[in-house]
This record gives sequence, structure tokens and C-alpha cells, in this order.
Amino acid sequence: MILFRIVFQTFGLALGQIWSNKVRSLLTTLGVIIGVASVIAVIAALQGLRQTVLSEFEKLGAKRVYIDGWLPDSMRRNGNWRDVQLKLPEIIAIRENCPDITSITPEMWGSYSAEYGERKIDGVPSLGIWPTWHNIVGRQVIDGRQFNGVDESERRLVCLINDKAIEELDLPREPVGEFIRLSGRRFMIIGVVETVQLNLFGGGDSSTEVFIPFATAQMLDPDRWISEAWGSLSSPERVEDAREQIKFVLRKMRGISGNDEDTFQVEVMQQFIDQFNSLAAGITAGAGGIVGISLLVGGIGIMNIMLVSVSERTREIGLRKAIGARPAVVLVQFLVEAVTLCLVGGAVGLGIGQALISVLKAVPDSPLKDASVPAWAVLLAVGFSAGTGVIFGMFPAIKAARLDPIDALRHD
Repeated sequence: MILFRIVFQTFGLALGQIWSNKVRSLLTTLGVIIGVASVIAVIAALQGLRQTVLSEFEKLGAKRVYIDGWLPDSMRRNGNWRDVQLKLPEIIAIRENCPDITSITPEMWGSYSAEYGERKIDGVPSLGIWPTWHNIVGRQVIDGRQFNGVDESERRLVCLINDKAIEELDLPREPVGEFIRLSGRRFMIIGVVETVQLNLFGGGDSSTEVFIPFATAQMLDPDRWISEAWGSLSSPERVEDAREQIKFVLRKMRGISGNDEDTFQVEVMQQFIDQFNSLAAGITAGAGGIVGISLLVGGIGIMNIMLVSVSERTREIGLRKAIGARPAVVLVQFLVEAVTLCLVGGAVGLGIGQALISVLKAVPDSPLKDASVPAWAVLLAVGFSAGTGVIFGMFPAIKAARLDPIDALRHD
């Protein structure tokens, strides 16, 4: 109880000392202010950037599985990339024999000229897909309908477009039922697919996209191979089981045995998310440590000014010890003053850091729009400030506590 009262009284005295020496206190705590503001701003900015990147990953879907042909390094001298690309029977086998893959779709990319009336666009990205593509990728039809089994089985000349195609081809606002020419063939528009911009820093322009049934894409270009396949997991927890099921099917169909290398790759989006989280945590810790060096500089300034304070108040210390103040009380007094000085600097730095983040968030199309100061960062800043005061205030406090009262009273 006595110690608490001493600390409380000393805290009030410390605030009085800071207020009476405003300029000196400001210059003394400048290192702490800059350090705390930097830590807060950097951590909040990295958290905001991390959230932006994770949002882009979420658009891709954490349950998505990417499957593609792969030519191992050992086979690249004599192998052919075309030979390892996925084949349609392999994708059908995965669909029928992998219970943890709920749906799958091949993708066949092409580039064709698109025409409507007098408008013509060359090199339009065209994607051949199965009807399951929409649910796997998460891009739905917002007008009209998506492909069905009949479109696929009969290789119908139908297509889906995105809203950018409506603009660039000068189509009606409701284009369903209109016809465009794709690679010289007449395709009927049956739906409009929502446009998803996957651009980390925002503001990117989307491009015209055309989607056609996979079988129709094969008919247009029989020599083109399957670009890749996307599957959907039954559950994120079934990642490894699904991977092993796919590997078993593909190795068996490709005649790969023993220790022979896989001629395909199976990747899960959740893996990229986990890897990015680990990388982001490391970058945050490293950046926080680097900017935290300024706290070390600030601590040295605190120690320096506290030593000056001990020298200036030597007679006061001698008088207090002469009337019965114990060394521990003197030590606590100066230690609390140092901690108070650091905490005040930390509070100012916290406010400046928050202001910096608010400015960055206000920038148009800022990738840091989700930046915020996490609670643990505030606790870290306060803890760093208090720790700096304790560590760098200890030496001056010990020096004051060890002063001989007679010598202190004789000090000029």
C-alpha cells in the first residue's frame, strides 16, 4: 500500500516535471515517439496489405484445387510439354474416382477475333469450360443462363460474355439472344458472367472475356490441348486425401510407377494462403524489429536526460535521504519518472501512427483500405515504451539511490 502511494505520488511529480520542461521533454521523447509511431504505422500497413491479398485469395476460393501437366527437370531435355498435358479421359477419371473432389472442370484457353455489327476485336480471350466451372470458380451468370449438359454434348455455338465485352463490342445493355461472330462462326449470347477483378492494388481495367462450352472449344481448335483443370474440395480439411486420390488416378493412367517422378502438379489454394500468412507474419516481425531500433535510440536519450536530472537534483536527493527516505524509495521515484516519460512519448507516437494510417487509407484505390491498428500492436507499443523506461531508467535511478546524503547536500 505504501509502495503504491509512493508510485502514485511520483507519477504526479513526473507529469509535473514533464509539463514544466515541455521542450526538453519533447526532445527527450522524440526517439520514443518516432519509434512507436513507426511500429504502429508499419504493423497496421502490413496488416492492411495482408488483408487485401487474402481477399484476393478468397475470390479464388480456398477450396479450389489446381491440376495441370508438369514436366520434371529430369525429363526436360528429352520430354515434350504437350505429352504431359491433361487429357479429357484423365479429368473424367478424377471426377468419377476421387470422392473428395465434388466437381471438376477442364479449361481450354483460346484467342479469337470477336465481331458484332461493325465492331471487331482481335485476340479476345476465349475459355472453353464445363457447366460446373461457375460454382468452382465462383463467377455466376448475372443475366441469362449458364451452360448446361445439352450445350456441352451437342457442341452448341452458344457463349457467355462479361460486361466489358458489352462495352467494347457495343452490344445492347441486355445482350442475351444477340449473335456475335467468334473465329468466323456465329455464336448466340445466352448469358452475362460477372466480372471479377483480381488486382492487388486496385484500379486495373478488366478485358473482354468470352466463354464457350468445352466441347465447342475442342471443335473450333482440335489441336489445342487442355490448359488446366480446376476442382472443388469436399472440405478444406480433406486436402491431403484429395491430393492422394488425384495422384493415384493420374499415376495409374499415365503408367507412372515406383519412384518415377510425377508428370503433373496438384496445388490447393489453401496452401498458398497458409504460405502467405507465414510470410506475412515474418515480414511483420522483421519490419517491426527494424523500426523498433528507433526505440533503442529513444531509450538512450531517456537515460541521458535522466542522468542530467539526477545531477541537477543531487541536493534534493540528499535532503530526502537525510530526512529518512530509503534508497529504494529514491530508486522508485526516478524509475517511475523515466517510465512516465516513455509512456507519454508512446501515447503521442500512438496517436501519430494512427493518424498516418488514416491518411494512407484515405488515398484513392489504396491497397491499405483495410489497414487498422490491432490490439496486440497497441499493447506491444505500450509494453515497449514501459520497457524502454525501465531498462534505460534503471541506471540513473540506481545512481540516485546510491548517493551519499552528506556528499549530496554538499553538491553545488
